[in-house]
Amino acid sequence: MTTDPKHLTDSEASAEARRLIAEAYRPEAPATPTYFRDDTPVPAIGTTPPVPQPDSRIVPQWAAGVAVASIGVGAGVTGLGCGAWLILQGLASVTLTGVLAATLPFAGIAAAATAIGSAFARARRASTTNIYKGTVVQRTEVTATARGMLSRAKAGR
Repeated sequence: MTTDPKHLTDSEASAEARRLIAEAYRPEAPATPTYFRDDTPVPAIGTTPPVPQPDSRIVPQWAAGVAVASIGVGAGVTGLGCGAWLILQGLASVTLTGVLAATLPFAGIAAAATAIGSAFARARRASTTNIYKGTVVQRTEVTATARGMLSRAKAGR
């Protein structure tokens, strides 16, 4: 049979067409199986016996360290982000009443510290008695020796 389409008769052409269609739609079995079916019967009553499943994965120490560090960094960054979000939400809702309410304890502590400090100062000042003995000389002479444009005044002795 000639495969050149120019020289085929009608019956040869239809036979060739049937052959090509049958070849194209013929199911082919895969060379290697892609699945496995276990047809052993499962016990109807009771538990299935355990099947050993050995774990042969070996994780390098550096990979485990990187994994743990990445989890820690992720959790830390998440915590920092939540804290920043809370702070910024608080700053976004600041009112005068809120600021006064937040600073009121600090203002009370400062007022109490000032009152206690002034009370100590007055008590110390009241108990001090200064007694001066000797002659007192007062000199109030002022001598101006200003010369030039940028000069300083000096008090004489």
